[in-house]
Amino acid sequence: MLFDQPRLLTVSAILASALLIAGCSSSDDDPAPAPDPTPAPPATTTFEVTVSNLTNAQPLSPVAIIAHRDGYAVFTVGAPATVGLETLAEGGDNAALIGEADADALVLATASGMAPIGPAASEAITFEVLESELPGLLLSTSTMLVNTNDAITGSNSVTIGDMAIGDVISLRTIAYDSGTEANTELAIHIPGPAGGGEGFNAVRDDLADRVTMHTGVVSRDDGFAMSDLTDQHRFDNSVAAFRIERIN
Repeated sequence: MLFDQPRLLTVSAILASALLIAGCSSSDDDPAPAPDPTPAPPATTTFEVTVSNLTNAQPLSPVAIIAHRDGYAVFTVGAPATVGLETLAEGGDNAALIGEADADALVLATASGMAPIGPAASEAITFEVLESELPGLLLSTSTMLVNTNDAITGSNSVTIGDMAIGDVISLRTIAYDSGTEANTELAIHIPGPAGGGEGFNAVRDDLADRVTMHTGVVSRDDGFAMSDLTDQHRFDNSVAAFRIERIN
């Protein structure tokens, strides 16, 4: 049977369109490509620092914990205290010291104790760093003996980056004088329970104006008549114990 030329063209066009539609339909049925897998979060390492108060009547202020690289120091014996350390040493508030640390490119992590640590009491504080940050990692700590004018204790640059899981470092620390406030032993200048006086004062009236080893509390019981402290507030070194453990 013969068809004229226009009818043949129309049939061919219809067949081509059907094939095109069929091709499009089959591509829509293809499964969507699988999404890229979510990358695993960077591995972290946890450390626990347990602080124990070894004094008779000197509560320790909330402890500042600072993990850092070489080149950072909470304090340097013989050098003036930073404002952050002065704030801690005179009033027991570690916020300014931790703020200074967080602003330093050499600092990798900071943490704070939850509350003062009373005599014979302890507190465990944890912090995390990336596993990639472990090589060369150092730990520094600081806290105030709050029944004093400006006494502190703590550790400077303890090497912890090479600790294996479960390793423990134990150390005891002595008392330092921040050199920012004269040791009047007057209640109005002592923030702890023995005084209830002011804490931080920006005026530095200690003529030394440098961090030194603390000479200790004299007290009125031992001949310092104007002192509001008693022999119960005296202390011998060491004043605190630190136990550092790598958890994972």
